[in-house]
Amino acid sequence: MSVDNTIAFQGVPGAYADLACRSVYPAMDTLSCGSFEDCFTAVRERQAKYAMIPVENSIAGRVADIHHLLPEGELFIIGEHYQRVLHHLLVLPGTKLEQLKTARSHVQALAQCRKYLARLGIAPVVCADTAGGAREVALGGDPSVCGVASSLAGQIYGLESLAADIADLPDNTTRFLVLAREPQTPRLGDFCMTSLLFKVRSVPAALYKALGGFATCGVNLTKIESYLVGGKFDAAQFYIDVEGHPDERPLQLALEELRFFASEVKILGTYPAHPFRRRSAG
Repeated sequence: MSVDNTIAFQGVPGAYADLACRSVYPAMDTLSCGSFEDCFTAVRERQAKYAMIPVENSIAGRVADIHHLLPEGELFIIGEHYQRVLHHLLVLPGTKLEQLKTARSHVQALAQCRKYLARLGIAPVVCADTAGGAREVALGGDPSVCGVASSLAGQIYGLESLAADIADLPDNTTRFLVLAREPQTPRLGDFCMTSLLFKVRSVPAALYKALGGFATCGVNLTKIESYLVGGKFDAAQFYIDVEGHPDERPLQLALEELRFFASEVKILGTYPAHPFRRRSAG
């Protein structure tokens, strides 16, 4: 397996991150990792060229821990991918719906199918990842246990699908970030995104002043999340996604104002915007 032809993901083969890797980089080999930290390490230590990391889901919200890993991960965001998530109810061959009592899957997948499972009286059981839950169903041999995972996981582990697209809301989609050791900044003029981190003190109007430049310069801010830092309550760290390239004049001016009012401004990457953004805007 060539390092330059390998992309890392968290989970076992058949996970949605595995599907995302295959969708974006079909010619690359995928490297299964036990944790998100292991994905970062695989890229840093040159076991893989890229890592495919989920950051948020349209139903269940943000993926825990990711934005805590980004500041210290020593990697750069070089791309984004929106993966349509089609959950299947996976069972041992020959199993009937009325036999099911528990469903094994990742906490995010279970949250996305909470109402569906409740209607059937199936109790959720949290696993490390969706495909891992499917593998446990196959190895366990208990017809009362099902998995919530992809059709690919069902194929890999020899399970049948009793139902497809079982999420509680339509258009279930997960956003992934592609990470690399070095930045790969797109050319000026392309529709791109810039992700960055900054800190402000917990004082009146600090965030308002820090972000004011984006409004006055006409830069669209598409995402903002806050985190306490250092185990204290007197300062906060913010993660934001904005539309634009740092060399474009509007974003240049907005970043100048941000640096005047904020501290430790760190650009995590500038990368091509996924076509999903244009479809959503339309």
